[in-house]
Amino acid sequence: MNDDNRKADGGPGEETFADLLEGSFTEPARREPGERVTARIISITSEWIFLDLGGKGEGCLDKKEFQDESGNLTVKEGETVQAYFLSAENNELRFTTKIGGGATGRAQLEDAWRSGIPVEGTVEQEIKGGFEIRMGAGIRGFCPYSQMGMPRSGERTGLAGKHLPFRIMRFDGEGRNIVLSHRAIQEEKRQAEKESLKETLREGMRVSGTVTSIREFGVFVRVGGIEGLVPASEIGWDRGEEIAAAVSVGQEVDVAVVKLDWERDRFTFSLKKALSDPWENVEVRYPVGTLHTGKVSRLAAFGAFVTLEPGVDGLLHVSKLGGGKKIRHPGEAIREGEEVAVKVDSVERGKRRISLSLEGEEGEGEHAAGPEEYRQYTEEAPRSLGTLGEKLKMKLDKNGLK
Repeated sequence: MNDDNRKADGGPGEETFADLLEGSFTEPARREPGERVTARIISITSEWIFLDLGGKGEGCLDKKEFQDESGNLTVKEGETVQAYFLSAENNELRFTTKIGGGATGRAQLEDAWRSGIPVEGTVEQEIKGGFEIRMGAGIRGFCPYSQMGMPRSGERTGLAGKHLPFRIMRFDGEGRNIVLSHRAIQEEKRQAEKESLKETLREGMRVSGTVTSIREFGVFVRVGGIEGLVPASEIGWDRGEEIAAAVSVGQEVDVAVVKLDWERDRFTFSLKKALSDPWENVEVRYPVGTLHTGKVSRLAAFGAFVTLEPGVDGLLHVSKLGGGKKIRHPGEAIREGEEVAVKVDSVERGKRRISLSLEGEEGEGEHAAGPEEYRQYTEEAPRSLGTLGEKLKMKLDKNGLK
């Protein structure tokens, strides 16, 4: 080729039209059945949803997979979906989100097992060791309790009749022995959500979550793909309220992120820190000299703590009880749970201390619990579901005994 021809074709170092045309006919990447892709919806027709696979072409899946029970479409053009590669027919790449339905046969289920494609099934009934799952006409599978992915509470009611996605873990006897796992699908979804959260979630943030379980030591809350603990001391500002009375399983709550340990999958949240601090402007609500009514929340050797509002307790020192008579224990003059009229003697917002006296009584002078006494009170676990030992201790305190 001479210089003129080279110049006419675009000059040295430049691609010709023929080169560009030839480069456009690249062989599509080979896909394996069961391969999962994340693709954008580029078109929706009366029967099919077409997916943009980037530089690897286009694919399609049955529109019915994204229709609800009323036939309404649950996705729209431009949205991103996850799907699994099924097969290539006439240069057309077919995808699915799951295999299932009345026409599902054993051959399809075996392909799903080999390819790792989820299958759809209906929980028929609870049987020994787990649940019977219907996946097609005359085809049944078994999902053990451990693979159903039930909540921490182990609640099994309400599952019969539910349509759920499953992963086939075992396919024996030409499909006569099929073992399924719904938990595997949940874990894959949560892992994807977890990886997404790692990019955005930070300590100190306030987020929404769902209560999954209640224990004596706290509450478990699920936030996206992770589950964290709200310790009993972080449930709320009200020390006297029991955990079970504060929240319920399934409740949507706002929490503050306290600690994130991604390596050990340990996460700590706080319901209390997501609420406003009741000690803010406390001196405005409880000025020195004002009278208020509160409830005795706890008796200690040095006095009685009186709850003025959830999260705000004041101290009636033992020297200010007894009507001028010297007493050894506040239980001789006052009872836990009793409502009392009190006067505010002093307020120290920074130290979270309010000193009180009974209305109409001056006491023997200004006395207050020391820092160590306050620390023991404030650091003690404020609530639990209750134990026999705790109830016995409360009874002894009420009777003024140690």
